[in-house]
Amino acid sequence: MPQANFAYSSPANDAAGLPLALSIFADRGHVRDLLREDAEAAGFRIAEAGDVAALLEGDARPLGEEVLLDCPAVDGAGLAALARLDLRAANCGAHLIVSTTVAALDDVFGLVLLRLTEQVGQIAQRLERLEGPERSRADGRDSVFRFESPSTAFAPSSGDGSERLVRAARPPLPDPRLVRRIIRQRQLRARFFDGDLFADPAWDMLLDLTAARAEHARVSVTSLCIASGVPPTTALRWIGQMTDAGLLQRVEDETDRRRAFITLSDQAADGMARYFAELGSQAAALV
Repeated sequence: MPQANFAYSSPANDAAGLPLALSIFADRGHVRDLLREDAEAAGFRIAEAGDVAALLEGDARPLGEEVLLDCPAVDGAGLAALARLDLRAANCGAHLIVSTTVAALDDVFGLVLLRLTEQVGQIAQRLERLEGPERSRADGRDSVFRFESPSTAFAPSSGDGSERLVRAARPPLPDPRLVRRIIRQRQLRARFFDGDLFADPAWDMLLDLTAARAEHARVSVTSLCIASGVPPTTALRWIGQMTDAGLLQRVEDETDRRRAFITLSDQAADGMARYFAELGSQAAALV
């Protein structure tokens, strides 16, 4: 039976010393009762406890500082309720906690990530307006990324001494088994050291997408956030920056417009192929 674990080192009070208000939404009555009992035992004040359908009836009642939603399965009405609750929580500054299942994780996480992506974009736009046209461009770049692929090279033309620009053939992508091995070895470090010491989300995402491209597999936004090894909001920021820099491309799912996949751009695939080609036979030994 699912239950909420409220672990607080101090009573669940606000800055004024009053109990924090908690709203609970769950269609399963026994789960709702259990969540309520645990919350009250932890010192919360229950602002509202009802089923998920109540979210679609109106927004008259204010939410508590904390909002808990039990969402084990997702259908059209459930997604609509979650979207409305997510927006209400964002508008009033409440903390939203969603309990779901592995089967529904992509849909739930994708919907919440959509709003987070929009927020990250809005923040970036505000920062650009604050910085203004005088922001430093000493290195000639608008992005934190500088990406140049050695995809062209000069070669002599036939006989007349002139030179022309010809495109060098791109080496094949590396064996995905090798890339997966590198990823596993990188993840192994977290067993012995604090993972923050080695946080390199851009490279971890490039490796994951390189292996997926070689395997002809698609990578969802959710999966790529997990592969990055950093919190979702941080991963989304990196995905946005890498997309703007031309490293990544966003591909909409034709069967489900709520879902999107991320893939390497041709330039990024070219760079990764050349990187591994440069390592050559030593790549496996360097893992």
